[in-house]
Amino acid sequence: MNIDSAAVSILKRGVELDTNKRYTEALVCYQEGIQILVNKMKGECNDTTKSYLRKKVEEYMNRAEAIKKLVLKQKEAGQFHEQVHIENNSTGHSYKTLFGRFLDEEIQYVSVEDPYIRSFHQIQNFLRLCELLARSCSNLRHIELITTKDGKSEGDQREWLLNLKNDLIKYNIKLIVKYSDTLHDRQITLSSGWIIKIGRGLDFFKAPENKFCLGVFDLDLRPCHETTVDIVHSKNVKQSYG
Repeated sequence: MNIDSAAVSILKRGVELDTNKRYTEALVCYQEGIQILVNKMKGECNDTTKSYLRKKVEEYMNRAEAIKKLVLKQKEAGQFHEQVHIENNSTGHSYKTLFGRFLDEEIQYVSVEDPYIRSFHQIQNFLRLCELLARSCSNLRHIELITTKDGKSEGDQREWLLNLKNDLIKYNIKLIVKYSDTLHDRQITLSSGWIIKIGRGLDFFKAPENKFCLGVFDLDLRPCHETTVDIVHSKNVKQSYG
């Protein structure tokens, strides 16, 4: 039976993620794959093929609905935990790929705790995150950054973050920067309750080999250092920031 190869690839990936209990990622794959099958079904003339496609769509839709219910149940019980292990030199781990599925119009406030938003490339990483947040979260009004001061170039650090702060105002987003001498945690907290804990913080990308290689701008093409990403959900976050 001829099924669109793109749909097969995406749905196969969805099943793999589903098996590994990476449910929210699996859900994205299932939804994309289902849409491709639905589009193919609309243009299909052969009744046998059409019937087969309909059966597959129903099968994956049922699984997608089951995942939604499972995730909701785990969130309500405070038991949701999804883990992504980023291997050394692996690619395909931009901020959007890692946690873009949690960024939506529900989010009004984002807190970023990372002791290493200090040097030029680290603040650029934070800028990339802010770009993603501004594009994805239409109701975002506050971003809070908690980091440590850079003893060597504190002036530059403050200037770069001030430039970013002034630019975010154009998007009606207020950047609040706080400094801590004892900060060790590295996590991104969304007002919707999702918490993304990245072992190495935002700075897990390797430096590009030169200024004209793939991955300089597209972080999905940039090799990474090994790290672990833990995604959890807390109902208390809404109360704290609400």
